[in-house]
Amino acid sequence: MLSKVHHIAIICRDYNVSKAFYTDVLGLRVIREVYREERASYKLDLALNGEYIIELFSFPDPPERPSRPEAAGLRHLAFQVDDLDLVVETLQQKEVLAEPIRIDEFTGKRFTFISDPDHLPIEFYEK
Repeated sequence: MLSKVHHIAIICRDYNVSKAFYTDVLGLRVIREVYREERASYKLDLALNGEYIIELFSFPDPPERPSRPEAAGLRHLAFQVDDLDLVVETLQQKEVLAEPIRIDEFTGKRFTFISDPDHLPIEFYEK
């Protein structure tokens, strides 16, 4: 029935800041960018390794949504990485601070978190 996750939609407060974060900091590639005048909204389609994964939307004055890790709803967005130390070092060079690296108690794998410009938790999980 289900074959894979098609995409993740994210609504941001400051479109230009979030666009720069997801493209310049995380390295996602822009597939298409559309401004929908009737909604005063941008829609930015982003890809990772050639695969469409994120729709980034802007809307005028979106309401706040709890983003704490234990709030009901989406907990976080996670990316698999080959070298967590390299990811953390690259993020630091771009002035993005990661939490201390932790070990998953069930898999023994290393992971860390950062926040996007709207405080959405983003996890990097080492392969």
